[in-house]
Amino acid sequence: MSERPVYVISVFAELAGVHPQTLRNYERSGLLRPRRTSGGSRRFSDEDLAALRRIQQLTAEGVNLEGVRRVMALEAELEATRRELERLAAEAERLVEATHRQYRRDLVPVTNALAVFVDRAKNRTTKERP
Repeated sequence: MSERPVYVISVFAELAGVHPQTLRNYERSGLLRPRRTSGGSRRFSDEDLAALRRIQQLTAEGVNLEGVRRVMALEAELEATRRELERLAAEAERLVEATHRQYRRDLVPVTNALAVFVDRAKNRTTKERP
């Protein structure tokens, strides 16, 4: 899906099957945020079209524009939270793998280890192989 603004309002309205004034109302309500050219003309993207489809779906279900705005804000927040959770899970996995690699480096096979025992009663050190 492209974020690149390519559609002028008349073409976008025709693609969406709505009146250009409806798009202006949605923009005023904060539901759509088309980009502007240096001359001030609106340019809509495929991402805007997906948002408009979601607006149409919610309004068809009886949700008013303020409700649509809240639902879409919560959906955006949920998506951002999911991305952050995925990022944190990947980071945690990376850190666990790094810790395991460190353990493998620090471990010494038992057959090659030297055990040192101190006899406290005699205050003497003895060396034994396990």
